[in-house]
Amino acid sequence: MVGESIAANETIPNLQRLLGSADEHGFTVFVSPHYYFPTDQGYEFGGPIETMMKESGMFARGSQTSGEGFTDSGADWLDSLKPVIENGRTVVTSPHKVFGPATNDLILQLRKRGIQKIFLGGMLANLCVESHLRDLIENGFEVIVVSDAVAAPNHPEFGNGLAAANTNFGFIANEVMTTDEAVRRLSE
Repeated sequence: MVGESIAANETIPNLQRLLGSADEHGFTVFVSPHYYFPTDQGYEFGGPIETMMKESGMFARGSQTSGEGFTDSGADWLDSLKPVIENGRTVVTSPHKVFGPATNDLILQLRKRGIQKIFLGGMLANLCVESHLRDLIENGFEVIVVSDAVAAPNHPEFGNGLAAANTNFGFIANEVMTTDEAVRRLSE
C-alpha cells in the first residue's frame, strides 16, 4: 500500500529536505491540500480511490469556516513538515477536491506571484501529483518532478501506482530529478 512506497522511497525525509531547502533559499513553498468538508458528503458518485478517501475520513475537515478540529484530523499536516508549512511564508491554497488543482486556487496563486518554474512532490504520485503536473503543464508552467519526494499506492487490483506515475512523469514533466539534485539546483 502507500506506506510501503513512502518507506521505500524515503518520501517524508525527502519532502522535508525539499521544502526546507526551498524555504532556506528564499523560494515560496506552496501546499495544495486535499480536504473534504461535511457538505462534500453529498457527492453522488466518485472513482474508487476518491470514494475510499472520502469514506475513510482521510482528508476530513469539520468545517469550511473554522480550523477547530484540524489538528490530528485526517487533513492535518505531518508533524515533520509543519515547521515549513506553518512558518508564515508558505502559501496554503484552497483545497482541491478530487486530484488536481482545477478545483483550487493554486494556479492563480502562482500567476499572481509571477512564478513560472515549479518543483513538484507530494503524496499519491499517480493521482494528485500527476494531476497537478498535467494541469500545471497545460497552463504553461515549467514543472520539475522530484521523483523520490512522491509516494503512491500499490493496489492489488490496479497495480503499482508509483511505477505508473514515474513512467508518466518521464513523458510529461519538463524534468524529473531526485531530491539531491533538486536541493543542489535550489542552492545555485
